[in-house]
Amino acid sequence: MEMSERQMIQEILNTVDVIYNFENIDEDTNEYTILINRQNGDVRDLNVINDEMKKYFKEADFDYKEEVEPVEVDADIRVQIKR
Repeated sequence: MEMSERQMIQEILNTVDVIYNFENIDEDTNEYTILINRQNGDVRDLNVINDEMKKYFKEADFDYKEEVEPVEVDADIRVQIKR
């Protein structure tokens, strides 16, 4: 059984071990905006976390655009992905 895009996204985010919420989902255009936060006690640098996520999403053929420490939302990283 093939995974849906959303399942694949969740699998990647669980692998990177972050807390996430979907801010916006547009299944017609396959675009997703996700708010990412470090888990309590996670001391990894945000750029390290971002690089790891970017690697997995690129391997899964997603376009990847990130904002580290976005000002207007309560998140460590905001990611926009599209397939």
